[in-house]
Amino acid sequence: MKNQITLRSGATIYQVDAEEASQKNYLTRHVLSKMHLVPKGDPVAYDVSPDGSMIYYFDPTRVEEAAPETWYFPRSKRETMTLPGGSIIERMSVKNAAARGYYTAERLERMHYETVEEPVAYTYKADKSVLYFYDKKTAKKLPLMCAQCGKDVRYRKKLCRECYEKDLAIRRAEGNAYRAASYGMDRAKVLFFDLELTGFYDHDEILSITIVDGFGNMIMDTLVKPVSTKSWKRTEEIHKITPAMVKDAPILDELVPRLKEIFAGAENIIAYGVSTDYSHIKKIYNEGKEREDFRAKIKCCANEFVRYTHENRPDLLHASLTDAMSCFEIEWEGVAHSSIADTLGCRKVWEALFPNYYCN
Repeated sequence: MKNQITLRSGATIYQVDAEEASQKNYLTRHVLSKMHLVPKGDPVAYDVSPDGSMIYYFDPTRVEEAAPETWYFPRSKRETMTLPGGSIIERMSVKNAAARGYYTAERLERMHYETVEEPVAYTYKADKSVLYFYDKKTAKKLPLMCAQCGKDVRYRKKLCRECYEKDLAIRRAEGNAYRAASYGMDRAKVLFFDLELTGFYDHDEILSITIVDGFGNMIMDTLVKPVSTKSWKRTEEIHKITPAMVKDAPILDELVPRLKEIFAGAENIIAYGVSTDYSHIKKIYNEGKEREDFRAKIKCCANEFVRYTHENRPDLLHASLTDAMSCFEIEWEGVAHSSIADTLGCRKVWEALFPNYYCN
């Protein structure tokens, strides 16, 4: 059975001798260098030289031309050196070596890599001693140590498991106390809102607006007729709002006075994923104090859920509204991804996060 090794990428390659490599047309790094080529992928086989260093073989169909500036050593004749294992390596400058991804053993060690392959190039130091370069792609990645204690391998957030668990316990206690605190908010003055849009960018237009208060009372729920956009196929598949549905709806300008009146009476205005909704709803205000006052009332339910998961459910990898509702076992009201359902869902997630948020 052939010897084999597993590369950092997870690929497994087998040991071959020079004769078998030749039969399969495999090329060593030295041969590729002479042809001004560099490998595009992992080695496909390997051998061990007499001095114990690794010799990698590459598939000639998976190569590309090297950058012209790396072809020759500037202002010198092409110089080579024969290693004890028989491989021939080329002299090159530090700059050209770095352009190919070749580094000294000391530099790789600082980058947390260990050299296992024989050198792939060399140069001379000022004192005329030899300085070898190694290929980062075939160096062994070393585990990073804990940034706090430095005694064990990193587990999460640059910390080892023990330090991470201690840090998590502190953050969890602080976060849970923050969420369990009594905020004394008036349900009638806490608003939740959601928008549906013609697209995903700032220049897109609003198609629907839903606003409810802390009691769940519907304050506004309306379709909006866009002024410039005539179709929105991509987002229509998500929220199901068609051009025909909004053809008789009011345009945003007609809704601005009522929206300003609603928001003026609010103390907090909460949405799930504030950045997108705020970038569109802020357009009802001119630049200046009025917009700044509105922005000061905005809170993001998504950000609070992310903090909660980092402290209590680090196993959760996603933080959409659907994920948040599933986490707290909240059922949808209405059709998911409509502004009504998303607004009501946001309200319930917020109240699951902050059970003592209201004074009544």
